[in-house]
Amino acid sequence: MTRLEGKTALITGAARGIGRAFAAAYVREGARVIIADIDHARAAQTAAEIDPDKCLPVQMDVTDTASIKAAIASAESHGFAQIDILINNAALFTAAPIVEISEADFDRTFDVNVKGTLFTLQAVAQHMIDRGIKGKIINMASQAGRRGEPLVAVYCATKAAVISLTQSAGLNLITHGINVNAIAPGVVDGEHWDGVDAFFAKYEGKAPGQKKKEVGAAVPYGRMGRAEDLTGMAVFLASDEADYIVAQTYNVDGGQWMS
Repeated sequence: MTRLEGKTALITGAARGIGRAFAAAYVREGARVIIADIDHARAAQTAAEIDPDKCLPVQMDVTDTASIKAAIASAESHGFAQIDILINNAALFTAAPIVEISEADFDRTFDVNVKGTLFTLQAVAQHMIDRGIKGKIINMASQAGRRGEPLVAVYCATKAAVISLTQSAGLNLITHGINVNAIAPGVVDGEHWDGVDAFFAKYEGKAPGQKKKEVGAAVPYGRMGRAEDLTGMAVFLASDEADYIVAQTYNVDGGQWMS
Protein backbone atom coordinates (compact mmCIF):
# COMPACT_ATOMS: atom_id res chain seq x y z
CA MET A 1 0.00 0.00 0.00
CA THR A 2 2.86 2.42 -0.73
CA ARG A 3 2.90 2.65 -4.52
CA LEU A 4 2.86 6.45 -4.29
CA GLU A 5 5.29 6.86 -1.41
CA GLY A 6 7.08 10.19 -1.54
CA LYS A 7 4.78 11.60 -4.24
CA THR A 8 2.62 14.71 -4.07
CA ALA A 9 -0.69 14.90 -5.92
CA LEU A 10 -2.94 17.81 -6.77
CA ILE A 11 -6.58 16.80 -7.16
CA THR A 12 -9.19 19.31 -8.33
CA GLY A 13 -12.75 19.11 -7.06
CA ALA A 14 -11.37 17.01 -4.22
CA ALA A 15 -13.52 18.27 -1.37
CA ARG A 16 -16.22 15.70 -1.98
CA GLY A 17 -17.34 12.72 -4.05
CA ILE A 18 -14.94 11.06 -6.46
CA GLY A 19 -12.16 13.58 -5.82
CA ARG A 20 -12.32 12.94 -2.08
CA ALA A 21 -12.16 9.17 -2.67
CA PHE A 22 -9.06 9.67 -4.83
CA ALA A 23 -7.42 11.79 -2.14
CA ALA A 24 -8.07 9.19 0.56
CA ALA A 25 -6.74 6.38 -1.67
CA TYR A 26 -3.59 8.34 -2.51
CA VAL A 27 -2.88 9.03 1.15
CA ARG A 28 -3.26 5.32 1.89
CA GLU A 29 -0.69 4.67 -0.84
CA GLY A 30 1.82 7.00 0.78
CA ALA A 31 1.23 10.25 -1.13
CA ARG A 32 0.63 13.76 0.12
CA VAL A 33 -2.40 15.43 -1.46
CA ILE A 34 -3.32 18.99 -2.30
CA ILE A 35 -7.11 19.16 -1.90
CA ALA A 36 -8.00 21.80 -4.50
CA ASP A 37 -11.58 23.00 -4.62
CA ILE A 38 -13.57 26.17 -5.22
CA ASP A 39 -15.15 25.56 -1.78
CA HIS A 40 -12.18 26.15 0.52
CA ALA A 41 -14.11 25.48 3.73
CA ARG A 42 -15.23 22.08 2.47
CA ALA A 43 -11.70 21.35 1.21
CA ALA A 44 -10.30 22.17 4.66
CA GLN A 45 -12.83 19.87 6.32
CA THR A 46 -11.97 17.04 3.90
CA ALA A 47 -8.23 17.50 4.44
CA ALA A 48 -8.70 17.38 8.22
CA GLU A 49 -10.84 14.26 8.01
CA ILE A 50 -8.50 12.31 5.71
CA ASP A 51 -5.15 13.26 7.26
CA PRO A 52 -4.23 16.84 8.20
CA ASP A 53 -0.53 15.99 8.08
CA LYS A 54 -0.66 14.67 4.52
CA CYS A 55 -3.41 16.85 3.00
CA LEU A 56 -3.33 20.55 2.19
CA PRO A 57 -6.55 22.39 1.29
CA VAL A 58 -6.26 25.14 -1.33
CA GLN A 59 -8.93 27.28 -2.95
CA MET A 60 -8.97 26.93 -6.73
CA ASP A 61 -11.37 28.05 -9.44
CA VAL A 62 -10.39 25.98 -12.48
CA THR A 63 -12.06 28.49 -14.83
CA ASP A 64 -9.60 31.20 -13.74
CA THR A 65 -5.96 30.75 -14.77
CA ALA A 66 -4.82 33.22 -12.12
CA SER A 67 -6.57 31.12 -9.47
CA ILE A 68 -4.89 27.95 -10.77
CA LYS A 69 -1.44 29.54 -10.57
CA ALA A 70 -2.19 31.02 -7.14
CA ALA A 71 -3.23 27.60 -5.82
CA ILE A 72 0.01 26.02 -7.03
CA ALA A 73 2.00 28.88 -5.47
CA SER A 74 0.09 28.49 -2.21
CA ALA A 75 0.88 24.78 -2.13
CA GLU A 76 4.55 25.53 -2.71
CA SER A 77 4.61 28.06 0.12
CA HIS A 78 3.12 25.45 2.48
CA GLY A 79 5.78 22.86 1.75
CA PHE A 80 4.07 21.05 -1.12
CA ALA A 81 6.66 22.33 -3.57
CA GLN A 82 6.83 19.42 -6.01
CA ILE A 83 3.68 18.18 -7.74
CA ASP A 84 4.22 14.70 -9.15
CA ILE A 85 0.60 13.83 -9.97
CA LEU A 86 -2.43 15.79 -11.17
CA ILE A 87 -6.01 14.56 -11.32
CA ASN A 88 -8.30 16.90 -13.27
CA ASN A 89 -11.50 15.92 -11.51
CA ALA A 90 -13.53 19.15 -11.19
CA ALA A 91 -16.58 19.05 -13.48
CA LEU A 92 -20.20 20.10 -13.93
CA PHE A 93 -23.15 18.15 -15.33
CA THR A 94 -25.98 19.67 -17.32
CA ALA A 95 -28.88 18.41 -19.41
CA ALA A 96 -31.52 19.89 -21.70
CA PRO A 97 -33.13 19.20 -25.09
CA ILE A 98 -31.19 20.72 -27.97
CA VAL A 99 -33.72 23.52 -28.51
CA GLU A 100 -33.53 24.53 -24.83
CA ILE A 101 -29.75 24.69 -24.37
CA SER A 102 -28.78 28.16 -23.16
CA GLU A 103 -25.59 29.94 -24.12
CA ALA A 104 -24.84 30.62 -20.45
CA ASP A 105 -25.17 26.94 -19.56
CA PHE A 106 -22.98 25.94 -22.51
CA ASP A 107 -20.30 28.46 -21.55
CA ARG A 108 -20.25 27.49 -17.88
CA THR A 109 -20.02 23.74 -18.55
CA PHE A 110 -17.28 24.09 -21.15
CA ASP A 111 -15.42 26.54 -18.88
CA VAL A 112 -15.22 24.02 -16.05
CA ASN A 113 -15.01 20.70 -17.90
CA VAL A 114 -12.79 21.65 -20.85
CA LYS A 115 -11.08 24.99 -20.20
CA GLY A 116 -10.49 24.02 -16.58
CA THR A 117 -9.00 20.68 -17.56
CA LEU A 118 -6.73 22.17 -20.22
CA PHE A 119 -5.35 25.10 -18.27
CA THR A 120 -4.90 23.21 -15.00
CA LEU A 121 -3.06 20.56 -17.01
CA GLN A 122 -0.99 23.27 -18.67
CA ALA A 123 0.01 24.92 -15.38
CA VAL A 124 0.96 21.66 -13.69
CA ALA A 125 2.76 20.37 -16.78
CA GLN A 126 4.85 23.56 -16.83
CA HIS A 127 5.58 23.06 -13.12
CA MET A 128 6.75 19.50 -13.88
CA ILE A 129 8.85 20.53 -16.89
CA ASP A 130 10.54 23.36 -14.99
CA ARG A 131 11.59 20.93 -12.24
CA GLY A 132 12.39 17.93 -14.41
CA ILE A 133 9.58 15.89 -12.86
CA LYS A 134 8.53 12.74 -14.71
CA GLY A 135 4.93 13.18 -13.65
CA LYS A 136 1.54 11.63 -14.16
CA ILE A 137 -1.59 13.55 -15.25
CA ILE A 138 -5.01 11.92 -15.09
CA ASN A 139 -8.06 13.57 -16.65
CA MET A 140 -11.58 12.56 -15.71
CA ALA A 141 -13.58 11.81 -18.84
CA SER A 142 -16.85 9.86 -18.92
CA GLN A 143 -18.69 7.20 -20.86
CA ALA A 144 -20.75 10.21 -21.99
CA GLY A 145 -17.72 11.30 -23.99
CA ARG A 146 -17.89 8.06 -25.98
CA ARG A 147 -21.35 8.70 -27.45
CA GLY A 148 -24.20 11.17 -27.76
CA GLU A 149 -27.27 11.27 -25.54
CA PRO A 150 -30.57 12.99 -26.46
CA LEU A 151 -30.67 15.30 -23.43
CA VAL A 152 -26.99 15.55 -22.60
CA ALA A 153 -25.43 17.15 -25.68
CA VAL A 154 -23.30 19.74 -23.87
CA TYR A 155 -21.95 17.45 -21.17
CA CYS A 156 -21.24 14.69 -23.71
CA ALA A 157 -19.38 17.18 -25.90
CA THR A 158 -17.26 18.38 -22.98
CA LYS A 159 -16.22 14.85 -22.07
CA ALA A 160 -15.48 13.99 -25.70
CA ALA A 161 -13.22 17.04 -25.66
CA VAL A 162 -11.48 15.75 -22.52
CA ILE A 163 -10.74 12.45 -24.27
CA SER A 164 -9.34 14.34 -27.27
CA LEU A 165 -7.26 16.65 -25.06
CA THR A 166 -5.88 13.61 -23.28
CA GLN A 167 -4.71 12.16 -26.56
CA SER A 168 -3.07 15.37 -27.78
CA ALA A 169 -1.53 16.33 -24.45
CA GLY A 170 -0.37 12.78 -23.91
CA LEU A 171 1.49 12.70 -27.22
CA ASN A 172 3.03 16.11 -26.60
CA LEU A 173 4.03 15.79 -22.94
CA ILE A 174 5.50 12.30 -23.09
CA THR A 175 8.47 13.99 -24.79
CA HIS A 176 9.09 15.53 -21.33
CA GLY A 177 8.53 12.21 -19.55
CA ILE A 178 5.02 13.21 -18.42
CA ASN A 179 2.29 10.59 -18.89
CA VAL A 180 -1.22 11.88 -19.60
CA ASN A 181 -4.12 9.44 -19.47
CA ALA A 182 -7.80 9.51 -18.53
CA ILE A 183 -10.50 7.58 -16.73
CA ALA A 184 -14.02 7.30 -18.17
CA PRO A 185 -16.45 6.36 -15.39
CA GLY A 186 -19.98 5.18 -16.00
CA VAL A 187 -22.83 6.14 -13.71
CA VAL A 188 -21.37 6.81 -10.26
CA ASP A 189 -23.62 7.17 -7.22
CA GLY A 190 -23.15 10.13 -4.92
CA GLU A 191 -24.65 13.45 -3.92
CA HIS A 192 -24.21 14.84 -7.46
CA TRP A 193 -26.73 12.27 -8.70
CA ASP A 194 -29.55 14.13 -6.95
CA GLY A 195 -28.97 16.93 -9.47
CA VAL A 196 -28.62 14.54 -12.40
CA ASP A 197 -31.80 12.75 -11.41
CA ALA A 198 -33.64 16.08 -11.18
CA PHE A 199 -32.73 16.93 -14.79
CA PHE A 200 -34.23 13.67 -16.03
CA ALA A 201 -37.27 14.03 -13.78
CA LYS A 202 -37.87 17.40 -15.43
CA TYR A 203 -37.30 16.44 -19.07
CA GLU A 204 -38.49 12.82 -19.09
CA GLY A 205 -41.38 13.21 -16.68
CA LYS A 206 -39.97 10.65 -14.26
CA ALA A 207 -40.61 10.48 -10.54
CA PRO A 208 -37.68 11.56 -8.35
CA GLY A 209 -35.29 8.64 -8.00
CA GLN A 210 -36.72 6.70 -10.94
CA LYS A 211 -33.91 7.52 -13.38
CA LYS A 212 -31.30 6.57 -10.82
CA LYS A 213 -32.91 3.16 -10.34
CA GLU A 214 -33.13 2.63 -14.09
CA VAL A 215 -29.52 3.45 -14.85
CA GLY A 216 -28.30 1.32 -11.97
CA ALA A 217 -30.32 -1.65 -13.19
CA ALA A 218 -28.92 -1.22 -16.71
CA VAL A 219 -25.28 -1.61 -15.64
CA PRO A 220 -24.07 -5.12 -16.58
CA TYR A 221 -22.24 -5.40 -13.26
CA GLY A 222 -25.63 -5.04 -11.57
CA ARG A 223 -25.37 -1.68 -9.78
CA MET A 224 -24.24 1.92 -10.13
CA GLY A 225 -20.59 2.59 -9.53
CA ARG A 226 -19.21 4.00 -6.32
CA ALA A 227 -16.40 6.51 -6.04
CA GLU A 228 -14.22 3.80 -4.51
CA ASP A 229 -14.61 1.69 -7.67
CA LEU A 230 -12.47 4.25 -9.51
CA THR A 231 -9.59 4.51 -7.06
CA GLY A 232 -7.74 1.42 -8.24
CA MET A 233 -7.34 2.82 -11.74
CA ALA A 234 -6.41 6.24 -10.36
CA VAL A 235 -3.66 4.75 -8.22
CA PHE A 236 -2.40 2.54 -11.04
CA LEU A 237 -2.19 5.38 -13.59
CA ALA A 238 -0.29 7.51 -11.07
CA SER A 239 2.20 4.76 -10.26
CA ASP A 240 5.45 3.66 -11.90
CA GLU A 241 3.55 0.62 -13.21
CA ALA A 242 1.88 2.90 -15.78
CA ASP A 243 5.08 4.43 -17.16
CA TYR A 244 4.54 2.95 -20.64
CA ILE A 245 0.88 4.00 -20.91
CA VAL A 246 0.40 7.16 -22.95
CA ALA A 247 -2.68 9.10 -24.13
CA GLN A 248 -5.22 6.41 -23.23
CA THR A 249 -8.72 6.65 -21.76
CA TYR A 250 -9.81 3.73 -19.60
CA ASN A 251 -13.45 2.80 -19.05
CA VAL A 252 -14.27 1.97 -15.42
CA ASP A 253 -18.00 1.53 -15.70
CA GLY A 254 -19.18 -1.95 -14.77
CA GLY A 255 -19.37 -2.97 -18.42
CA GLN A 256 -21.56 -0.17 -19.74
CA TRP A 257 -19.32 0.72 -22.66
CA MET A 258 -16.74 -1.24 -24.61
CA SER A 259 -14.04 0.45 -26.66
